[in-house]
Amino acid sequence: MIVMEAHATKAQVQAVVARIRALGLSAQVNHGTERTVLGVAGHETEDDLDALGLLEGVERVVRILHDYPLASRDFHPENRVIDLPGGAQLGGNAVLVMAGPCAVEGRSQLQEAAEAVASQGVKVLRGGAFKPRTSPYAFQGLGGDGLKILRSVADDLGLAVVTEVLAPEDVELVARHADVLQIGARNMQNYRLLQACSQVDRPILLKRGMSSTLEEWLQAAEYILAGGNLQVALCERGIRSFEPMVRFSLDITSVPVLKRLTSLPVVVDPSHAAGRYEYVPAIGLAAVAAGADGLLVEVHPNPSEALSDGAQSLNPQAFARMMEAARKVAEAVGRQIS
Repeated sequence: MIVMEAHATKAQVQAVVARIRALGLSAQVNHGTERTVLGVAGHETEDDLDALGLLEGVERVVRILHDYPLASRDFHPENRVIDLPGGAQLGGNAVLVMAGPCAVEGRSQLQEAAEAVASQGVKVLRGGAFKPRTSPYAFQGLGGDGLKILRSVADDLGLAVVTEVLAPEDVELVARHADVLQIGARNMQNYRLLQACSQVDRPILLKRGMSSTLEEWLQAAEYILAGGNLQVALCERGIRSFEPMVRFSLDITSVPVLKRLTSLPVVVDPSHAAGRYEYVPAIGLAAVAAGADGLLVEVHPNPSEALSDGAQSLNPQAFARMMEAARKVAEAVGRQIS
């Protein structure tokens, strides 16, 4: 990490970046409120670091010893905020709720779900067009047609869109229809996909792998950051444990730990953690109290008829009750629901 002097000029910053790249290293620039910090990644030598420290405008060079320098608060001390269409923000003081059905099943189903969540103030519509399923015989989503429906319904209601991308070759297609690209738990360490998402001008919502440590998760995020895309948010969705009463065990401790280690926004998905709709509101409220920046909630107009994950989906009435409770919890901890 290279810390520039408080009054370093734009030309001096550009000269340091040029020198970093000439050494075969990558550089990411963070313009902070007081000074500019450059994150340097690669196989640098002590001589390289000494040389960079002598350049004009450089205050000091600091070696970061952990394996996720760009995700760390050393590189970006302030909480990062991701701006989305429609005035939505992820990472600000408000808790951003992203809600909708697990899968896009058709226009009328998505329309009904979208209207229900929008009526509760939700600004980001979630829905899967490509659905990775454990069984190859389960509903796999509508693919490209699902993306078109998702975009059309969201535009009609003035909502942003978050949806999952499964393969590197689909990144550009999904990015044309979505405002946020989600990388699912099964793909957290799909490095080709991470690298492809690092090249697209869209925020990335990176879910935690079901058996991954926090450090492995942050290193996966580092692939995206190192490739040049600094708009990354992390999504805790529960990890596999010995407990069979829920689908996964939500690691609520990951929220405060990540908020200390990284400035990336932290989202919680209570639906996939619970696996049962009865437990979703309580887990969501706990996430708000713990400091999560966002919630990702599955809402379906008729959960009993859902083609995917109906058991963990809230109906519109249950979602409205959850939102009412979430507003009270957020207010109690000095925040608000967005």
